[in-house]
Amino acid sequence: MSLAQGRPYLAIPGPSTMPDRVLAAMHKPAPNIYEGEIEEIAARVAANLRRVAISSSHVAIYIANGHGAWEASIANVFSRGDKALSLVTGRFGDIWAKSATAMGVEVERLEFGLKSPADPARVEEALRADTGHELKAVLMTHVDTATSVRNDVAAIRAAIDASNHPALLMVDCIASLGCDEFRMDDWGVDVMVAASQKGLMVPPGLGFVWFSDKALEASRSSNMVTPYWNWHPRAFPEMVYQYFGGTSPTHHLFGLDESLKMILDEEGLPHIWKRHAALARAVWAAFETWGQGGDLALNIAEPAHRAHSVTAARIGNGGAERLRKWLEAEAGVTLGIGLGMAEPGTPEADDFLRVAHMGHVNAHMTLGALATMEAGMQALNIPHGRGGIAAAAGEIAKGVAQA
Repeated sequence: MSLAQGRPYLAIPGPSTMPDRVLAAMHKPAPNIYEGEIEEIAARVAANLRRVAISSSHVAIYIANGHGAWEASIANVFSRGDKALSLVTGRFGDIWAKSATAMGVEVERLEFGLKSPADPARVEEALRADTGHELKAVLMTHVDTATSVRNDVAAIRAAIDASNHPALLMVDCIASLGCDEFRMDDWGVDVMVAASQKGLMVPPGLGFVWFSDKALEASRSSNMVTPYWNWHPRAFPEMVYQYFGGTSPTHHLFGLDESLKMILDEEGLPHIWKRHAALARAVWAAFETWGQGGDLALNIAEPAHRAHSVTAARIGNGGAERLRKWLEAEAGVTLGIGLGMAEPGTPEADDFLRVAHMGHVNAHMTLGALATMEAGMQALNIPHGRGGIAAAAGEIAKGVAQA
């Protein structure tokens, strides 16, 4: 008998659960796209996007997903034949590097595997070796959505500075913005990319690129950018349509305007960071307890290197895929698939899953997902240690007490 009736819970790392308020804000007729309310909303959203990045930088909005934001950042910064250093800590760092290569950038890759963050010492060494300063930028993910590793952006900036290299620092914050602490200006980030469907709690469809004055100056000599991807008119519009390269994404803007109000003016970023950290610790506690009696393990061993928005884990002998299918069919909970952890089609590919705890998520949602996971392991006879839910509940109690 299935118990999946009722409201389903999508615990995947994007699109994340959307607040009812955001959905309600989008549920109205389209406005005049040439003047009036849309002009006010667009200007307010742009200003609040700078606030959520904790930055005075420029911001460009694209009708695109995160892949589009990657392409926009590459097109504006580089010319064909330019060189970049890519720090690869998982599938999404790999894809951003491949996107740059496909567009004509010569990419030097530093590989850090699937279980470790980028090592600042290796970054500094690579930049010192570039005595001709041919590397125009360093590309990195703050949180790699596939491995759930969290990289130390400030430490990478310090490594660039220590090497006396002029490279721009470009950071993918698609899986971290509005979840993990991020300070664009304080951490010396030159270009940052993100998207609407994760910590910002809006449907997929908007991509964002923030860029510093240094990046703006570098972009003036780029020969790769095309009219649509050009960030200049979007960041410095004379008319409202220029924010978006054409017709405004009206209903996404309605939703984003509401979500940014919730993030910045109501809950506030410091509390959001603490909430995500507490929910993440609950997930980690459950897995660490389950792993004491079975072939289960978190992908990232060191807590300081784990994302607060998503947790990647392994359940051996195909247990991860069997559990995912059981949860969706029998309990109404959908977990994320493992991405890039093993070759597709191999038995090992069924050993990985991801639990998202990003955006509009609270204690009962996270505890409910974990409890149904434990029920599924019991139903499927997947060996695991007992007491995982009690351990998770203990972390929730601590998080509330410390808030």
